[in-house]
Amino acid sequence: MPSAAPAPGWVRPLGATGLTVSALCLGGGPLGGMAQLFGYEISEGSAIELVREVFRSPINFIDTSNGYSNGASETRIGRAIAEEGGLPAGVLVETKVDPKGGDYSGDRVRRSVEESMARLGLDHLPVVHLHDPEFHPFAELTAPGGAVDALIALRDEGLIGHLGVAGGDVHEIGRYVELGVFELLLTHNRWSLVDRSAGPLIEAAAERGMGVLNAAVHGGGILAKPHDGLTRYGYREASPATLAAIADMAALAEEHGTDLAAVALAWSLRDSRIASTVVGFTKPERIGQLVAAASLDLPASFWARIDELVPAPENWLDHRAA
Repeated sequence: MPSAAPAPGWVRPLGATGLTVSALCLGGGPLGGMAQLFGYEISEGSAIELVREVFRSPINFIDTSNGYSNGASETRIGRAIAEEGGLPAGVLVETKVDPKGGDYSGDRVRRSVEESMARLGLDHLPVVHLHDPEFHPFAELTAPGGAVDALIALRDEGLIGHLGVAGGDVHEIGRYVELGVFELLLTHNRWSLVDRSAGPLIEAAAERGMGVLNAAVHGGGILAKPHDGLTRYGYREASPATLAAIADMAALAEEHGTDLAAVALAWSLRDSRIASTVVGFTKPERIGQLVAAASLDLPASFWARIDELVPAPENWLDHRAA
């Protein structure tokens, strides 16, 4: 399916890994059918076809996870790879290790990697993230022989390539960044038009030379559909101040001949510290729309006004009172 030509700067270095990726990454969360989060379902056949369309597009980067829909996201991506006769040259698929129940031990991390390799049909995983560690004790995951050690060992054994940490709470994820063993950071819902919680975390990661991936820039949908009566941002009820900011930003976007969905994506894409912006979508026609958003040309005065409309920090997901 034809799509818009990408803008200059579309291909970017992934931190210091030596890998390069497209500025936009297909988020694999919806591909497994996580209707409870995304509000809609996608069939296996449609998911496979979407991935194959992405293979033929300017997007060369796909993100998934062991735990998405109990492995269905990885399985469907793997079937798309198989139907293509193998992963196309230049395409990068990254995944994440996940616990099983309450088990986030080193042994579980090894099994998670084995499961992902089998589902994806790959004998080497170039990028693997420690996923959502903030929901588990830091001391346990970083103990000798624990989850972090297991990832390092798997890398040293050549089964996986570069290590990342992916999660929400920026204060807890910051502890993993400070370990100095991860090359990549994936943050979600915390670096967007209306929530700047991840600002210091992204800056710390960039100073370390880490590749930064920014996910969920639409806040779970509200920034993509600001007129649909949605009231939740980042899986939580948004504050009145955040809802007011979204309404004002949507009006500003429309005054400039565009919409808030495109502006939310363009805001992340224009940040030079962000290697790639992860967006979940399920319809092939979205590919061209999303690529076109990278070329959105708005004046500096527009972006300055956007910054003026950002709600106060106490409305952000991870604000901590001084």
